[in-house]
Amino acid sequence: MSHPVRLLVCALLFFMPVAGWSAEQEAWREPVDTAWVVITAALVFLMQAGFAFLESGMARAKNTVNVIMKNYMDACYGSLVFWFVGFGIMFGTNASGWFGTDHFMPDNLSNWDYTQLLFQMMFAATATTIASGAMAERTNYTGYLVGACIITGLIYPVFGSWAWGGLYGTTGWLKEKGFIDFAGSTVVHSIGGWCALAGIIVVGPRLGRFGADGESRAIPGHNLTLVALGAFILWFGWFGFNGGSTLKADASIGKILLNTHLSACAGAVGISVMMLLLRRPVLLTSVINGSLGGLVAVTAGCATMEVPWAIVTGLVAGMLTLVGSALMQMMRLDDVVDAVSVHGICGAWGTLAAGLFFAGNMFNPDIILVQIIGILSAFLWAFFAALLMYWVIRLVMGLRSDALHEQRGLDFTEHAELGYPEFQSQHTHNRSQLDKTV
Repeated sequence: MSHPVRLLVCALLFFMPVAGWSAEQEAWREPVDTAWVVITAALVFLMQAGFAFLESGMARAKNTVNVIMKNYMDACYGSLVFWFVGFGIMFGTNASGWFGTDHFMPDNLSNWDYTQLLFQMMFAATATTIASGAMAERTNYTGYLVGACIITGLIYPVFGSWAWGGLYGTTGWLKEKGFIDFAGSTVVHSIGGWCALAGIIVVGPRLGRFGADGESRAIPGHNLTLVALGAFILWFGWFGFNGGSTLKADASIGKILLNTHLSACAGAVGISVMMLLLRRPVLLTSVINGSLGGLVAVTAGCATMEVPWAIVTGLVAGMLTLVGSALMQMMRLDDVVDAVSVHGICGAWGTLAAGLFFAGNMFNPDIILVQIIGILSAFLWAFFAALLMYWVIRLVMGLRSDALHEQRGLDFTEHAELGYPEFQSQHTHNRSQLDKTV
């Protein structure tokens, strides 16, 4: 029997519900599920590269290295912090329903628990890095990393324990109410978005972003090719983000990923049509954010809504990214990548949509009420906790970069490197000369 034929026979034997094979199938169940979740965890980790490209492309050339460094290092620091304390708070024994009290620095876990720890660690990194793009180009590198560690170790896992906690026999209070957030529209994205909102309030806008009369002045990103590449990588990684949240390799994955993809497509169409109707230029950056808004929104309900409603969810999300961006500018809040609109607002909408469009029980007021409670509790916890955190960081160690550093670019002043040395000859003087002028 040829090798391909043997593989086909093995696959048929695994999936066929034949009497006498149940024990063998069960023996293979955990390895197959583990392989699926580990692969999708790697896809979610790849999203860090997507964030790095998109955020650095939307920033100016003089801040490229700084933006990428923040995305790179918040994953490194954040993973260690999540292992040290975050996993225990989020998934440890949660008798109170508010936070876990054990499984800190986890060791001697079962093989499956190690797999879940890896997968959830990638989610924590995603939630944390959302703030980096919003606060780009004027935030102190060290201050940002301190905030990232606190988000990963406390702010994100506390809400996660409310909505998802309960690996070890107890569960969070929101989960007990039936809160629906399959892969984290609120748990991951809105939490990250509300932390980003607090950060940009405390750190303030970039120099020259708003005029004295309230005029909003655009500061274009330096490389839209990087922005588009980052968006494609994020979209690709989202198949792991949502598909892996099944935590098992089963037949539901196809529909989940179809909903994910179509919602992203609808998000791009929604914002582009809205811009045409408003007789505004259809900008690449706006369309990309519309598709990302669709991805964020469908993340909560991709497993529990039918395909047409996933498209509606994405269509509305794409429009909301444009509305949210306009509101931020009206309030003179400088969000470099529109992270608050894409992740905070669209995450909230997607969580509501998961209740509105719940398959087989649509528009149930009881389900919708629980979703609203979850959305509001996420905002109240994450925004005010992050606001306090960033205020303390600003007071103790500084959060805003010096004005001279911001003018010259954080690549050189914070890292003594240049993203494009051939085209930035004005920075060829050494670091010590800069230090003498500050």
